[in-house]
Amino acid sequence: MPLSAADPLSIGQLARRTGVTVSAIRFYEEKGLVQPSRNAGGQRRFKRADVRRISFILIAQQLGLSIREISDALAALPERRTPTQADWARISVALRDRLDRQIEDLTRMRGRLDSCIGCGCLSLKACQLYNPQDRLSRLGAGPHIGIADPPG
Repeated sequence: MPLSAADPLSIGQLARRTGVTVSAIRFYEEKGLVQPSRNAGGQRRFKRADVRRISFILIAQQLGLSIREISDALAALPERRTPTQADWARISVALRDRLDRQIEDLTRMRGRLDSCIGCGCLSLKACQLYNPQDRLSRLGAGPHIGIADPPG
């Protein structure tokens, strides 16, 4: 018998519908990203809106958002009703700003790939400009000029 739109989903049904593993759904539950109810037998039951929530999680992870950032974004969504287009639009504005910053950082990094990466040191000539007398060595091992930090 086919499920109606009002029927809750089991964890297996949600996994099949979203393409994620049951263990991933349990992880998302542990992190508070989805909040199933329990039936009389103690089995998890998910709202159909959780398909969208998990889809959002997967897309956000592809964009490089951390679980904490995803959790913060999802906290703006209603728990007991299906999110509306306006709910998702509010979230997308904040994510768009974060994505724009990420694009700017990646563009800066791409521009530095040919010259210097964090003064580790790849070019003695460039380091005479960005790191004279190897002054960054006082900070310890590893790169010390980050993506957003201007050299020099």
